[in-house]
Amino acid sequence: MLRQIFIPAVALCSIAILAGCSPSQESQMPEKPTTEKQRLQQLSIAAPQANKIPFSAEYHGKTINDHFNWLKDAGYPEVNDQAIIDYLNEENAYFNAFLTPQKALVDTLFEEFKGRTNDVESSVPWIENDYEYKSFYKPGEEYLTFSRRKLDSDEEVVFLSVTDLAKPFDYFTMDDWEISPNNQLIAYSYNTNGDERYRIVVKDLTTGQMLSDELTDTSGDIVFSADSQSIVYGSLASDRWYTESVKVHILGSKQASDKAIFSESDDGFFIGFGLTSSNEYLVISTGQSETSEVYVVPANDFTAAPVQLVSREQQFLSKVDHANGYFYMLANDTHTNSRLAKVADAEPIYANWETVIAGSNERYLMEMQTFQKFMSVASRENGIERFTIYDYAGKEQDVEFPESVFSVSNGNNREFNQDFVRINYNSMITPSTVFDYNVVNKALVTKKVQEIPSGYDKSQYVTERIMAPARDGVLVPVTLVYKKGFKKDASQPMHLYGYGAYGATISPRFSTTRLSILDRGFSYAIAHVRGSDMLGHQWYLDGKLDKRVNTFNDFVDVARHLVAQKYVAEGNISVSGRSAGGELMGAVTIQAPELWSSVTLGVPFVDVLNTMLDANLPLTPPEWSEWGNPIEDAVAFDYIQSYSPYDNIVAREYPPMLVTGGLNDPRVTYWEPAKWTAKMRELKTDDNLLVMRINMGAGHFSNSGRYGRLRDYAEETAFMLVSHGITE
Repeated sequence: MLRQIFIPAVALCSIAILAGCSPSQESQMPEKPTTEKQRLQQLSIAAPQANKIPFSAEYHGKTINDHFNWLKDAGYPEVNDQAIIDYLNEENAYFNAFLTPQKALVDTLFEEFKGRTNDVESSVPWIENDYEYKSFYKPGEEYLTFSRRKLDSDEEVVFLSVTDLAKPFDYFTMDDWEISPNNQLIAYSYNTNGDERYRIVVKDLTTGQMLSDELTDTSGDIVFSADSQSIVYGSLASDRWYTESVKVHILGSKQASDKAIFSESDDGFFIGFGLTSSNEYLVISTGQSETSEVYVVPANDFTAAPVQLVSREQQFLSKVDHANGYFYMLANDTHTNSRLAKVADAEPIYANWETVIAGSNERYLMEMQTFQKFMSVASRENGIERFTIYDYAGKEQDVEFPESVFSVSNGNNREFNQDFVRINYNSMITPSTVFDYNVVNKALVTKKVQEIPSGYDKSQYVTERIMAPARDGVLVPVTLVYKKGFKKDASQPMHLYGYGAYGATISPRFSTTRLSILDRGFSYAIAHVRGSDMLGHQWYLDGKLDKRVNTFNDFVDVARHLVAQKYVAEGNISVSGRSAGGELMGAVTIQAPELWSSVTLGVPFVDVLNTMLDANLPLTPPEWSEWGNPIEDAVAFDYIQSYSPYDNIVAREYPPMLVTGGLNDPRVTYWEPAKWTAKMRELKTDDNLLVMRINMGAGHFSNSGRYGRLRDYAEETAFMLVSHGITE
């Protein structure tokens, strides 16, 4: 039921978040609810204060002073400095002091989230190599179980229980698992501390025994050879978190004797690999944000010399698949929004490429998958997604969906020779749905709709897409969702989400946790800011390097447009973002603190300048193509310094903030949220609450189990709700 968001004065004292609250003060407060926004304020216990140790460094004749630099452990990735650990533990204790009076709200939210989770969720079965597979959760379990049955048998056999594997550990993630082509072996990769250095082991499915093979310091990805006698994996540098080579391991041999198929000498390039849909070739791709280099190796002979399809000197991006004697490439070599090209696998030189679908200003080609008789292509036009089937004679058919704004992608299509395409579909109001699209009769068959045990009535919610003008006149797409009866009179709260980096777009997807705030009267909006690729590849280019501030300006301008259109009032907007989206949160907190009711900075990349100045960090060299290289380029130094959130904290009032991080995070190192929190607490002039939660046993993705993650979300949502004066 919709309701106006009020908070009685007595509740302010009962949740113990207002400093100096006493019975005498309580009696002086108005008895009836007030529509004024209530701020989260400092706890009654003292907030941690990080030590200040002088540190300075000089670049391009300019001096950086950073007295919280000591929070970066000199022995990283090992973190053993007791002073650092003590400070992080103090911050966690302070966060827990905030949580204590919010326990009822957190528990309520957790039960709401859990109530929308099917305890025995199972996948749509899929066919692969003469077996039918499926995954499912057993009642109460945090992790998946996988089973299969031979197509000519009724016997279903469990071959992998992630729950059983995870039992000895506080943190456990499975990255990849693969069944060998002869169906006798399974190789899987796992991690137990969040640092994303995966261990690969192999099990004999016939005997149930583990093989002696155990590969360490891997990227997690696994590919079996055609003869099932070896596996391909990514080998991480011993002292840095990046894949330095793709290696072949012959089962039964020692890892030290593994041979490299491909090695990358430039640590500014990321390596990835995988089989084509035809299973005929291993594709190895290395690259950075605007450049890729691609090689192929016959899947039946990993000892063959890799054949180059694309060179880094050509300086364009490409994605490769294979079918019926041809490689198919999505490449932005002739148009920024990419074309689809093909080339015979017998002589795949660039001069022989033929255009299948030309590049277009209107249509952005994003993904494709080949099948024996057709291919599927996912694209976007003016921010609206399309899913198209092409046969190899050039005929095409668009798949028609029931909504105008939605998210669609290839589903679990493991068989190369099939007459349908499995599709994943959802929208802001439509739960995750699996369709099979029959290519011959053009029928869209529903295979599964996400079950919400506690109930969900789609007709009670509304979604819309609007365009918000940015300060330079560009129109920014915004996707909104709210419950029917929502009043566009600026009286109800809003949560605004953003990311905006690496060309990654936050698609309009369904969320069961989001329902808890919609049912409490919120609208929810996604600002599809520049830096994403919502409106094409150029949309991404217009939010990186020397155009990076467009991302931050877009987000603030979207918020101001929503205020002007009376979706919400200034100061009644809570915001959040993770990783590079956490950088966005830091930047908009600095730029327009008056707009926000609260800010949640998840594993935030806020210390941009210092990180880009540290070439020894494993992810810094690859990131220079995204942000610029301030070591070599004085202009880049000045520009990054002008917007880097940590460097731009000044003495003024800021909204309440929740900051999160992981001690073992290799993507955004723990000291970024820690330094932001320490400096912000030193300089801010308000009494608004600033708390930080550092997971001391995890990395970039916090808790690993499905219910553990829901508990994290419940804590974060509780913080946000209380900033709007909602306590139940």
